[in-house]
Amino acid sequence: MMSGEFKLNAETRADLGKGASRRLRRLENRVLGIVYGGKNKPSPVTVAMNEIVKLAESEAFFTSLVDLSIDGKAEQVVVKDMQRHPAKETIMHVDFLRVDAKTKLTIQVPLHFINEEACFGVKMEGGTISHALNDIEVSCLPKDLPEYIEVDMAELKLGENIHLSDLTLPKGVESVALSHGADHDLLVSAVNATKGGSDEEEAAPEEAAEGEGEAEGGEE
Repeated sequence: MMSGEFKLNAETRADLGKGASRRLRRLENRVLGIVYGGKNKPSPVTVAMNEIVKLAESEAFFTSLVDLSIDGKAEQVVVKDMQRHPAKETIMHVDFLRVDAKTKLTIQVPLHFINEEACFGVKMEGGTISHALNDIEVSCLPKDLPEYIEVDMAELKLGENIHLSDLTLPKGVESVALSHGADHDLLVSAVNATKGGSDEEEAAPEEAAEGEGEAEGGEE
């Protein structure tokens, strides 16, 4: 993933009291944050609400290298966590992790499911697709960080599924779960029979037989 696609300005936050936090959020329309990792100490910061909201509209923002300018000094980071207000969805706090080109990072990457409408088990066998995971945790160098990982559903038949080991990961990218062994080969997606489909099929012959019986009784 190339850097420079996302740029964000930040200011160091000196006053860490609750009163100052409320003032920054409500009166100055700032979002609180922390920059940590690497050899430097964690640094409390604030960013403009309108800037972070605009960037957060892009899914790629959460899996890309971000050029963060803190008081005019550039740092390269990734968004490690973002906390929102439970009711208003307002961004309350952002955790930024410093990035080192030579150090692997661990991050959640979204899954993009493709060819679901053309899936054999859906189109030809009447099944339905279920997702067990919407993202996975990966480990890689910053330069290899993928924006997302595709899951191709085209060839999946009824009753078949996809696990982590079936995914094609980009070069240099490793599944954190699979690194712990085969027992962590999690289910990603499956094609299941439509609920009630088999019951309806079994009921159809019975209803037909009852209809025939009623017809014979009528002739008598």
